[in-house]
Amino acid sequence: MEQRKHCSYQKLLVWQKSMELVTEIYKLTDEYPKNEEFGLKSQSRRAAVSIPSNIAEGSRRSTDKDFRHFLLTAYGSGAELETQIEIAKRLQMAGDASFKKTDILLEETMKMLNKFIQTLTR
Repeated sequence: MEQRKHCSYQKLLVWQKSMELVTEIYKLTDEYPKNEEFGLKSQSRRAAVSIPSNIAEGSRRSTDKDFRHFLLTAYGSGAELETQIEIAKRLQMAGDASFKKTDILLEETMKMLNKFIQTLTR
């Protein structure tokens, strides 16, 4: 199996975008009701943090196959976050305008992850 060159994950646009997403998720979830402190608020933050964390960890792995595995995990966390945001919307935990930026960032992050995963699959 061929060793991969390590890149600085901070230079990866998908990592940068996912870090923006984390910041916005923290802002959004601050609007959630106090009784969600250990529920949807906490789960959403963990799912969001998981995305750039897995990108970073995967970038340090020795093969593209390993890196792809971590990107797939990040992608799964993104899907989890999408679901949690949808639940929060349905429960009207924040105003519609508050979700707008996170929706855009999450969609962009997921598209970038999908492309990156496809690239490593070839």
